[in-house]
Amino acid sequence: MLEPDEVVRPKIDPKETSIILFPGQGTQYVGMASKLMRFPEARRIFDLANEVLGYDLLKLCLEGPVDKLNRTEHAQHAVMVSSLAALEQLKEERPKAIDTCVATAGFSLGEITALVFAGVLPFDKALKLVQIRANAMQVACDRVAGGMAMVLYGPDTEIGAACAKAVQWCVDKGIENPYCGVSNYMFPHCKVVGGNIEAIEFLEKNSKALKIRRIKRLPVSGAFHTPLMEDAIEPFAKALKKIPLQEPIIRVYSNVDGKPYRHVPHILKQLPKQIVRPVKWEQTMHQMYERQQGLDFPRTFECGPGKGLVQILEKVNAKAANTALSIEA
Repeated sequence: MLEPDEVVRPKIDPKETSIILFPGQGTQYVGMASKLMRFPEARRIFDLANEVLGYDLLKLCLEGPVDKLNRTEHAQHAVMVSSLAALEQLKEERPKAIDTCVATAGFSLGEITALVFAGVLPFDKALKLVQIRANAMQVACDRVAGGMAMVLYGPDTEIGAACAKAVQWCVDKGIENPYCGVSNYMFPHCKVVGGNIEAIEFLEKNSKALKIRRIKRLPVSGAFHTPLMEDAIEPFAKALKKIPLQEPIIRVYSNVDGKPYRHVPHILKQLPKQIVRPVKWEQTMHQMYERQQGLDFPRTFECGPGKGLVQILEKVNAKAANTALSIEA
């Protein structure tokens, strides 16, 4: 007879499990969610969102205008609700993917979507929390003109030194307390930098001299995940503390360090930091998909607008991406 600590548990075939990823702000586009309207539950999620928010989010997603949709206070709701609506398509078409999900993560705003999916945050409370987050971030954006740009570079490029030169240029121009640094770790030789708009313009104009192979401005209204968002932390943290959080029913990975949340107090402490800290997405992908050689990978599903997270996974771990699928909003 086996002793209690010798009980043999059946091994779960990784191929029979799934990981679900949620995108962040910047993926929104006019016409998003139109393909999801054939699913009654997806439409119901938008109806609930409209009721909580007090405006027609679905109409904004479907018809724009683009400048209104791209504003932080609207874009964050649009991406989150569209992602949860895409999740309803996944439930309808591949219910096993939901039942066998072992982990989830979301990029920036998508982390809140992941927390809703994992049962930590109720949907209506999460909407209000995102509203507070978005409004606070928009205030920070309006206070200091900031921007973000994706940078592709080679092994001979020093991104840190390039950002330092951009900051010095801003100082010489008389800009008070300028910042420029890495906002998102995407995949090898690709990062997103964020900072004062003048610093981003400096990198664009001097990209060749700085050995930057390609730089592309992102459609966002500020320098997210940088110290320029400092003013948004307090209102977000205060609102988060008022919500009765539940323990996650599956592993949820934090953007701040790429590791799973341990418990509710850990979420309360860590999640507000995400507003000013770089998104460590590349590190998160390594953590989520690390396994012994020869072991299979779970199926991966990206729920939300675009296919960006699956494309990043292809760069970080091509084998894990072999069975990845985007459920596009």
